[in-house]
Amino acid sequence: MMEQRILVIDDEPDLLELIRFNLVQVGFSVETAETGAEGLRKARRSPPDLIVLDLMLPDLPGTEVCRLLRAEDRLIDTSILMLTAKSEEVDRVVGFELGADDYVTKPFSPRELVLRVKAILRRTGPTLDVQEVIEHGALKIDHERHRCWVENCPVSLTAKEFRLLSSLMTRPGRVMTRESLLGDVWGSDIAVTTRTIDTHLKRLREKLGSAGDLIETVRGVGYRFAE
Repeated sequence: MMEQRILVIDDEPDLLELIRFNLVQVGFSVETAETGAEGLRKARRSPPDLIVLDLMLPDLPGTEVCRLLRAEDRLIDTSILMLTAKSEEVDRVVGFELGADDYVTKPFSPRELVLRVKAILRRTGPTLDVQEVIEHGALKIDHERHRCWVENCPVSLTAKEFRLLSSLMTRPGRVMTRESLLGDVWGSDIAVTTRTIDTHLKRLREKLGSAGDLIETVRGVGYRFAE
């Protein structure tokens, strides 16, 4: 199996080396960057499997780096783990809305970080076989290529948005609770609330335009994709 590649973006040299050392010890290939701009260059040059991203960088806010990463077609499926301070709750929320996968609050133990990285990569790794292309009216998704179209026009979705849409489309007519969607897309071991689902689905519906009506809200329960 090929080594999974991690890019760590943080401006504290000692912390950067601590993270790099612990990830290498468990078998990851690790590259580092001390600024947002350097991190973006390295990610664009060779997309990693996961990016550990500090939200407090000297040149660009981590949230802006996250937004720029998610705007790149080649990086849309790269997982992002945010490093935050306890006081940065608003930034964490913004990070999730932009497509980050998880966060770790400073100070943290290297073991916790490694476990979070492994958990994210397990969730975002190869999935069970599903129908490669699914179409419903004007909406079409391609699982193999992680692409979505509405009325034959491509729609740019984050990795989380695509997995949410896929989870619903592969179960037409079935009511999915917020908890089950959270487990499908984020995993059961992640510290985010079910409100995260509502935020992501609101953005997903907006991106899908008229096809967003295919995602129905079941009040007090969750969501359902139209049969």
